[in-house]
Amino acid sequence: MSQYIVSARKYRPDSFGTLIGQDNIAQTLKNSILRGQLAHAYLFCGPRGVGKTTTARIFAKMINCSNPSEDMEPCGKCESCQSFAEGRSYCIHELDAASNNGVEDIKTLMDQVRIPPQVGRYSVYIIDEVHMLSQSAFNAFLKTLEEPPAHAIFILATTEKHKILPTILSRCQTYDFNRITVENIVKNLRMVASSEGVSIDDESLHVIAHKADGAMRDALTIFDQTVAFCGTDVQYQDVLRNLNVLDYEYSFSLVDNFLAGDYSSAMLTFDEVLTKGFNALHFVAALSSHLRDLMVCRSGGLDALLELPQSLKVRYQEQSQKCSVQFLYDALAITTQCESGYRASVNPRLHIEFALMKLSFINGTSEVQIQKPAPSARQTPAPAVRTESPAPQPVPQPVAQPEEPAPKQAEAPRERRTRAARASMSLKSMMEEPKAAAPVQATEDTVPSDEVLREKWPELAKMYGDKPRLATMLSTTTLDITEAEGFKTVTFRVVNEAQKDWVESKLLHELEGNYRKATGSMKIYLRVAVQPDDTPSQPKIYMPGDQAEVLMKEKEEVRELVKALELDIK
Repeated sequence: MSQYIVSARKYRPDSFGTLIGQDNIAQTLKNSILRGQLAHAYLFCGPRGVGKTTTARIFAKMINCSNPSEDMEPCGKCESCQSFAEGRSYCIHELDAASNNGVEDIKTLMDQVRIPPQVGRYSVYIIDEVHMLSQSAFNAFLKTLEEPPAHAIFILATTEKHKILPTILSRCQTYDFNRITVENIVKNLRMVASSEGVSIDDESLHVIAHKADGAMRDALTIFDQTVAFCGTDVQYQDVLRNLNVLDYEYSFSLVDNFLAGDYSSAMLTFDEVLTKGFNALHFVAALSSHLRDLMVCRSGGLDALLELPQSLKVRYQEQSQKCSVQFLYDALAITTQCESGYRASVNPRLHIEFALMKLSFINGTSEVQIQKPAPSARQTPAPAVRTESPAPQPVPQPVAQPEEPAPKQAEAPRERRTRAARASMSLKSMMEEPKAAAPVQATEDTVPSDEVLREKWPELAKMYGDKPRLATMLSTTTLDITEAEGFKTVTFRVVNEAQKDWVESKLLHELEGNYRKATGSMKIYLRVAVQPDDTPSQPKIYMPGDQAEVLMKEKEEVRELVKALELDIK
């Protein structure tokens, strides 16, 4: 059986042209070689798996190549290139600073630097994970790094640039490597799959690329793991099961449930996700990412921000047309607030389920579903109420013209029955206020004017007479009213961020419902903002000495008294 080599090693770039996602760095290094402007020290920094050590090896091989090509690529045939490929080069040295991080190791390196190269023009020293060097080792390395022999070139590589001393940074040319984009990772994985004879679709490649988080080495490792699990015929569902990744279908179905106001289906979907062993917080994060992609699709000219296969882009575009910008904005506000409060929640599952219910109630369509079973629920207690209704009928005066009062007497038991039904179901009682406003909305499809909204605002403040602080805040605030897509957004202002956070987390949903009831319209959104402070801030004075100095500046007689008595201000 032939020896197996992992894809990260087998398909490691060996020339500047095969580097992935670092074109600007490759071009800069090639130009420096072409013009003969080689520095004595380089620092390659960036996240893992983006090609720092690979670029250092290509650069070291190129500057010692005897027959470089016209586009400054190593030939791979000269003695220097062959010795490096076979691992017997005496002019290119690789050191691991994680295991050689002491002063004695740096002294050994300094002795080795004095020896000129046997093949080629330069002795190149590639020091990986250089941030692992100790403080003393860094200080011992300073002089050699600043003035090395003419034949010595240092290439330092690190993932944690902030841990390197500024004196080291000032002696190196620094190159920052970027994360590799999903598009470039998918392109390279497709080439690897073709070379290995593996059949895999674009959706699976995008899942692997997103899981790699910008690291090409991680992507190739995940690819090998997927092939080991699925074989040469890789299916999308097998990739999701192997990598424990949520399917896009969950997010699409959830948004459809939110638009339809079907909170029960949304909660069942969440239960299915938990049953399959997925993390609840990752579920909310995936939903937030899905809503963000819908917002990008909804806004024109932002297609470049979508790192998705073409088949999924079409589905996102279709679903985004069903969502208004206001809906997506409100939904993102709810999911981000759910993420931030998840860890502090005593009951995390209920915390997320409540967020799903709020998402289902954004459009106000959920009340239609709650009204459907209402007639059957009210018909069951109807006979009991009707048996009692004849009892109050003899109490009024028997009038010879009974046809007009009869309907009035029949309406009173209906009101009592509805109140009893409301009290029996807590969820229905919670949603009853939007029900009462529904007939008003059906008869008045127009959006209330700004004057009506401002006139009804004091009524909202009067509803909270038992809470003086809240009533005072509502009655003294200022309103900003804007209109977009047939809805009006009323923004009221509070004095500070703490008060804003308190209102948003505790009262905003309730205030919005009461305000809609007062105005008789569901086409109103309520927002809260902080009142800008135009007054210049004055420094607070705490110490007695500072208070005395301020008093002396303001009162001339105090200043004269201190001077006459020769007092010391402390």
